[in-house]
Amino acid sequence: MSSTIDGIEEKAKASTLVGDFKQLTKVGLSMSVVFSSVAGYLLAVSPGEISILTIFLLALGGFLMVGASNAFNQIIEVDTDALMKRTKNRPLPTGRMSATTAMIVAVSFTIFGIGILYSINPKSALFGAISIFLYTCVYTPLKPVTPLAVFVGAFPGAIPFMLGWVAATNQFGLEAGFLFLIQFFWQFPHFWAIGWLQDEEYKKAGFNMLPMGQKDNNAVKQIILYTVIMILASIAPVLKLTGAFYIHPITAVVIFLLGVYMLYYAVKLLKDHSNVIARKLMLASVLYITVVQVIYVVDKFLH
Repeated sequence: MSSTIDGIEEKAKASTLVGDFKQLTKVGLSMSVVFSSVAGYLLAVSPGEISILTIFLLALGGFLMVGASNAFNQIIEVDTDALMKRTKNRPLPTGRMSATTAMIVAVSFTIFGIGILYSINPKSALFGAISIFLYTCVYTPLKPVTPLAVFVGAFPGAIPFMLGWVAATNQFGLEAGFLFLIQFFWQFPHFWAIGWLQDEEYKKAGFNMLPMGQKDNNAVKQIILYTVIMILASIAPVLKLTGAFYIHPITAVVIFLLGVYMLYYAVKLLKDHSNVIARKLMLASVLYITVVQVIYVVDKFLH
């Protein structure tokens, strides 16, 4: 009987350990970064040049890169995480994991992540390292200081999509720059929608993530502005001014309509400041960036 109980306890401990590891590295977010990176890679290569090995290395390196950033972030923010409902049950504030263990994970992920990206090409490793540095050493410390932290955080957040292009070509040119811009401008409505939803919680921890500091129409106008810029950047490749990265007119129309769907909720937030609308905007933004990246790849292979 005791051996059975011991076995159950061991399984529970293992399950908790795995769960804590997933929380520390934010596996869900890491997988979305892997998705963006692979999409960027597929946009850059012709069908006959696709390398499964490169895709695997890019996915693994990207996963480790984001996992490292998130682990460092949670080490730095352990005290403020303990103040918010959304984060207080993370492994560090609860004491289920020590800061030393988290640091070992963060440093190991950094070394292996950058090393794996370097095995693809040096530029990929450089952008991976820049992403970790900006997220950990600039964005995270700025969060309690200024809402401009969101602007800084948009840089590492926009790297994954263009990282795939760089991994495929070893070049950072017009095409990679445009992929960066699309994801860069997308981050503002996405994260401000989250900031709107979590405003009270963030303020408990001393964070002010909204552009004007308040849940008001001035903040919503910023959300609308960046949503419009994002839509324009997303359909700009139809003009064939973005090098090898271009899209068909029909594709541009589909992307435009997707953007209008997201813009609809941003405009609706002007009249209805409820969290319900902010959540719909946030979900629409996730749908937008995911579907747009798929559409780009499908369009490319239909050229």
